[in-house]
Order: sequence, then C-alpha cells, then structure tokens
Amino acid sequence: MNYKIRRPNDDESSPNYPNNTQESWERNTLRDVLLEAYHEQKRARLWRNIWRGVGVLMFVSIMASAMKGSPENRQHQIATHKEHTAVINLTGVIGGNEDVNHVEILRDGLEEAFKNKHAKAIIIHANSPGGSPVVSNVAFQEVMRLKNMEKTKPVYVVIGDMCASGCYYIASAADKIYADPSSLVGSIGVIGSSFDATGLMDKLGVKRRQRIAGNNKGMGDPFSPETPEQVAIWQQMLNQIHAEFIKAVKLGRGNKLKEQQNPDLFSGRVYTGLESKNVGLIDEFGNVYSVARDVVKAPKLVDYTPEQNDLASLISRGLGAKMNTKLESWLNSVW
Repeated sequence: MNYKIRRPNDDESSPNYPNNTQESWERNTLRDVLLEAYHEQKRARLWRNIWRGVGVLMFVSIMASAMKGSPENRQHQIATHKEHTAVINLTGVIGGNEDVNHVEILRDGLEEAFKNKHAKAIIIHANSPGGSPVVSNVAFQEVMRLKNMEKTKPVYVVIGDMCASGCYYIASAADKIYADPSSLVGSIGVIGSSFDATGLMDKLGVKRRQRIAGNNKGMGDPFSPETPEQVAIWQQMLNQIHAEFIKAVKLGRGNKLKEQQNPDLFSGRVYTGLESKNVGLIDEFGNVYSVARDVVKAPKLVDYTPEQNDLASLISRGLGAKMNTKLESWLNSVW
C-alpha cells in the first residue's frame, strides 16, 4: 500500500514533481524497516515475559520443595518419628572435592541424629581411601567433641570396602568399629611424593632457571636437584604429621590396640578385616544391617547424611552465601 500527500497545486505532469517510483520505494523501505523493528521489539518483550514467568514458577517450585520437602524427605520425616538407627555416609577422598565438606557432613548429621530421641544409635558408614590429614583431624575432633558432649547414644563406624589412612583417622573417634572380613583397614601412615626429572633434563640438554629468595623456597621442584637438608626437612614434616595421626588413633582406640604384639601397626600397612580385628583396629565383624539389627536393636535405617549440592538444601539452610551466589547467577541469566 502506497501513501502520498498531494497539495492542490501539485501537477504530476510538471517536471518539478518528484519521481513517483523512487519516492514509493523509499517510503516502502522505511515502512518495512519500522514494522520489522516493531515486531522484533514485540517478540523480544514476549519472550522476556515468558522467561520471567518461567523463572518465577521455578523459584516458587524450588521454595515449595524446600519448605515441604520431596517424597524422600517426607518419608525421612515419618521414619524419624519411629525407633531407628541413624546412618551417615562417609565416602570419597577426604577433602578431595571442594563441593563436599566432610567435616560439615559428619557434624551436621551427628547433631541432627543426637537431637532425635527416636535414633537409638549412630552409624558412620565409611568407604574411603583417606585424604587430607588436616580435614581428617578436624573431622576426628568434631566427632569426639559431639560424642563426648552428648553421651546419649553410641557412635559406631561400619566399614564398607575400605577405610584407610585419613578415613581411619576419623573412624578411630567412634565408640566401636565394625568391618567385613574382606574390608581393607588401617594404612596409618603419611605419604608425600614427587618426581626427579633432573636426569632427563641432563639428557635433553635443558637447564632449569629458577630465581628464589630463601634457600628452601624451591624445595620439591622436580626440575631442581634436592639437597640433603631438604630431604631431612621433608622427612621431619612427614614424621610430625604421622605422630599426630598415631596420637589420634591411640586416643580413640585406647588399650584396644595391640601395638606390642604388632610392631608394624603404625607402619602404614593395610590390613584385611580379619587381620585388623586381631591387631585391635576394629572391634567386631558386621555391616550396617547386622549392626542395626543385632547390636542397636533398631533395624530401621534412616539416612542422616546432609545433601550439600542441591538447591533446595541450600535454601533450607537459610540462603547462605553459596545460595546467594547461585541464585544471583540464575536470576541474571533469566532476566
């Protein structure tokens, strides 16, 4: 559709009258551009409103889930009002994942279980190769603190496939330790390792240029030779950490350990469940089911392991710093 504004004195036959064809093309082009811009703006507004609506629905759904709980959470709530055995899972490399805080898992799970009068005992179900000595020591201290403070119900560790090194560090805080005869237990030692690539560099004709302030600042660099003094420093550090490990195990296990009959008890070796009972690293054989049924006399198992990565759990903990960060990022992407 073409639009023209004509004045009474305009004469289309006049040589001064604009070219109708060119004028019409320019007008149509301008109209098409404006219409397309209008439609594009309208579409953008529509999708923005749609996404806002979706965002609000998602937020409301998450809030409702956090407040009311999932079917599993509702079952958990029902189960906790009956006599049961509380279970807290200790899995993975201790301190090996920044998204999983093993200290918080144990502390929060233990606190919740101790508060529930229907939980007759607490089982820490351990299946870990170990990990950070610092995280292990903090977890050990927290288990000991809560156990000694509450004194209302026993804390047992039941070992699955493995509870070695840092995992056993934590396990030694329990009142009793149970394992399968084929479980791997112990490894009470400390390891620190690296590579010496100086021989390879010599063969390749490559020399290391390293500038340091302090004779031992580059200690541990695989491309620099290690001095006898640095070897002694490394060994001293490992010995000190090992001594702390041994002290914690002795504090937790006490006279159950048969150290005199087994001089290699703290050598870092791993024992089977059969061997570990003979040397005093565990008390009896058992699994979560047999311990709950035969020892605690409360066969119903209820998982008290706190969830650490789901959004609903973060909301239910009071919109902490981590929740605020996730929520801000999500809202920015929606809006």
